[in-house]
Parts: sequence; structure tokens; C-alpha cells
Amino acid sequence: MLGQMMNQPLLISSILVHAERHHGSREIVSRRTEGDIHRYTYRDLARRARQMANALTGLGVETGQRVGTLGWNGYRHLELYYGSSGSGVVLNTLNPRLHPDQLVWIADDAEDQVIFFDLTFLPLVEATAARFRTVRQFVLMADKSAMPQDSKIPGLICYEDLIESAPDQYDWPLFDENTASSLCYTSGTTGNPKGVLYSHRSTVLHAYGSALPDSCGLSARDVVLPVVPMFHVNAWGTPFSAPLVGAKLVFPGPALDGKSLYELFEAEGVTFSAGVPTVWQGLLAHVEDNDLQFSTMNRTVIGGSACPPAMIEAFESKFSVQVLHGWGMTEMSPLGTVCALKPGQEKLPHSEQMAVKSKQGRAIFGVDMKIVDTDGNELPWDGKTTGELMVRGPWIMQQYFNRDDDALVHDAAGLGWFPTGDVAAIDEDGFMQITDRTKDVIKSGGEWISSIDLENIAMGHPAVAMAACIAAHHPKWDERPLLLVMLKPGKAVTRDEVLACFEGRVARWWVPDDVVFVDAIPLGATGKMQKNKLREMFRDHRLPTA
Repeated sequence: MLGQMMNQPLLISSILVHAERHHGSREIVSRRTEGDIHRYTYRDLARRARQMANALTGLGVETGQRVGTLGWNGYRHLELYYGSSGSGVVLNTLNPRLHPDQLVWIADDAEDQVIFFDLTFLPLVEATAARFRTVRQFVLMADKSAMPQDSKIPGLICYEDLIESAPDQYDWPLFDENTASSLCYTSGTTGNPKGVLYSHRSTVLHAYGSALPDSCGLSARDVVLPVVPMFHVNAWGTPFSAPLVGAKLVFPGPALDGKSLYELFEAEGVTFSAGVPTVWQGLLAHVEDNDLQFSTMNRTVIGGSACPPAMIEAFESKFSVQVLHGWGMTEMSPLGTVCALKPGQEKLPHSEQMAVKSKQGRAIFGVDMKIVDTDGNELPWDGKTTGELMVRGPWIMQQYFNRDDDALVHDAAGLGWFPTGDVAAIDEDGFMQITDRTKDVIKSGGEWISSIDLENIAMGHPAVAMAACIAAHHPKWDERPLLLVMLKPGKAVTRDEVLACFEGRVARWWVPDDVVFVDAIPLGATGKMQKNKLREMFRDHRLPTA
């Protein structure tokens, strides 16, 4: 017997329709790349998103095709979130922090038809425009007064001209909720980046889950400022969860320094924010150095990399800001766990509370997780036993974009689980803590750096016999690359000469902070480098930039 309820698809456009009807006057505030502060409402957003849907049709973009963005957190980027996905077009958010070669590869792999970009990225687009294989139109997200006089990009369109020329009447189409909505690529830790294709259903359910009380706990009374970029896993879903509940949205644009963020927090009455530890280090330094306090902000989600206990302590003890330690992945939309205390834990001694809060937290409804041994057997939740972390749920990826192979591991019952590549322990209360990573990636300021790519470049030097790249501790960026080099017999090369190999081949922030020459690199029985031994050998290495 089937239930007798309405069969209404879960579509991203329904979030916007709800926000317009029930929270139409709620503000959206953006610091623009032009330098000023822009204000409008959810009602204005809905109108301009409809215009964008019509504009995309006018540009010849068809249902299911992809459009790319190179944009900061701002109202124009938000209009593309809804105008594209709501009309059946797939939004591909490009990470401008990647190397230009990777950006071109991603846009080509996605077969982007149009690229929208902020003024900040004009030099980047001018340098790469001729290389894109499928892109046939570029749109600068700026006012007409900010358009370049002599652009190197043929037929460059002004975003505001595009919007103004399109009608604001548009009926959002109804289609299968499993239709693709947006496309985000991983950071390419092993070879080329991999695309994760979200659906309308997964996105709406993720918005529900992230707004739950023991998750981000969002409501119409909140003022939300996502510091995490909209090009990084859809700003952890806040562009969808905030309109869903009717929260005021504040976008920082390109100004992510501590002073600029603090001024925006105070001016707009921000109550909730989200970002990686590196950003919060700059914010905390500013407020501490200037003897300031937060007048409205009461909680923040910190993820992307492990949040140092000292940062949690500073936010909560000095500034009365609750830290919600979170964990997730691009493949998970991204939210998986949030560290919200359970009843009774608030009464624990301070040290015991901090021990809980330093964990990545417990799964929100919609995410199931387990830890397994090397044979796939599930391990106990005792807080001590560690195993590979596996997850499953309605907003977790099944396979990568443009790849036919299933990315899941199937258990004896036939259920598919996504292998996260993390090693973790889970305690009796369901709190998960990452203890290691199965992949030797380096996480610098919340962004991943591929050790394999750096090793391959270093070993291209004629004097280098073998190279291994490991993570070294950095007080600001958490981890930075340390390159270990074994030279060929009779060869000599300097540290600077090795580092010169990376110029123009990777993003500048990927370049190793130091090079150490070693007599040998330990190898395992199969010939693989034993990086665990190297990490132990160089655990106390002090980087010159630290």
C-alpha cells in the first residue's frame, strides 16, 4: 500500500519561492568587488534570479548544460545559484585558487558553456579565455562603469546589462527531483580534480539537515555570514539553508581579513558564521590585538581542517562564541558531522567538555557512518578503536562526474558506502574523531595539496633520484609541504634550484616551504615510500616560513 500524500518534487527553486513569499523583506547584504556595500531583499533576489533564468535561455544555454562561475560570496553569485539550477541548468563553481591549468581542465571536463566571473579574476580569465574548449561566452559580474575599456576577451558581456535586458517573468519548471543541480570539483589530490554532481533532491535535503538544531541551528532570527567561499562546496550549503529558514544573509566578497570581517559582523549584527581555521586566526588576532568583543555573533561552524583546541577555547572563553566543530567532504555536499554537545555534557568539567569539542562531532540525520578494518568488518564504537571511515546517505555521492565506475564499497547486505579516506574512531555517544588520513594529502588552510603532484615535479629535476612530500606543522596554515629529496650519485643541487622547478607549474601556495636533502627514503615491501616513517622522522622540523 502506498501513502496518499502529494508527490511534489524537492527542487532548489522551491527554496527561493518560499523565501520570497514568506521572508520577502529580509535583507541580503554584500560587500562588492567594486568596493561598496550592496543591499537588497529576498524579493529582489527572486526577481533577478528569474531574469537570470531568462538570460541563460537567451544565451542559448539548454537544460542540463553547465555554466561556470569564478566568483566571491555575493548577491550576483547567489542569483546564479538559483537562476541556473532553478531553470534546469547545472552550475559549476570554479575554485580560482587552483592552478590555471586545472581550471581549464575542469571547465573542459564539465563542458561549461558560459563563464561568469568577478572583477578580481579579470586577469585570470584574460590569460586563459582562449584555452577553454567549450566556453562560448564570458560575463563579467560588475556594473557597466567597471567594465574594462580594452578587454582581451572577445565579446565580453556586462552582467548588469544581461540582467536588465531579460524579463522578470518566469515560471520555474517542474522536473524530476533527481535532476542534476550543481557541480563541484575536488582539489585534485591525486591527478586531475574529480567532479561531484549534486541533485536538486540532495541539495534540498542537505539544506534541511544543515539547519537542524543540533547541526547549524539556523532560523529566521539569524544573520548568517558565510566566510567559506561559494566556490568551495557551495559555501557548505548556507546559500540554500539560510533562505530556507529566512535568515538574513551577509556576504563578505573578497575582503576576508580580520579587520574587514569584524567590521561587517558588527555593522550587520551577524549571529552565525562558518569558515576554516585559517580565516578565524586572522579574525581572532584582530579582536585580541584591539581589545574588541563580538556584540551579536554567538556561534560559528569551523571545518575544512581540524580546529585547534586553543581556537575553540579563545572563541568560547574570551568572546562567548560557541564553536561547532564540523566535518564533511565535497563528496558529501559537504556536511557530515557537527560537534554539538548532548544533554548532560554541558555539566562536565571544562577539560572534559573541551575533549569532546575537539572531536569532529556526531552525524546529523541523513548521514550514516561506520568504521571498518582492512577486511571491511565493522569496528566497535568505543572511542579507541580506529578504522577507515565509511559514510552513506541521500546527499552523499555514488560516482564521480564523467566516470562510469561506482565509487562505493558494498557490504554483505549490498548497501553502498562511500570510503572517505579518513581513519577515525567513534565513541559510545556517536562522536567521531579523525585520527589520520589514508591519502597523503596536505591540508593547508582548509585547502588540499597533492603530495604526489609535487613529488612528480621534483623528480623531473635531472639531479633528483627520489622525492617525498609530507605535511609539516605550520602555526598559521596548520600544514605546509615539506619536500624530502634524495639526489642521484655524484649530483649536486641547491634548495632554491629545486624550488624553482615549481614556478609556473603549480599555484604559488602549493610550493613547498622547505627542502631537506636525505641519504635515503624508506621503502616498503612493494616499493612504496613509507611516509609514516618520514613523518615520524621530521615531526619536529621547523619550516623557515613558520
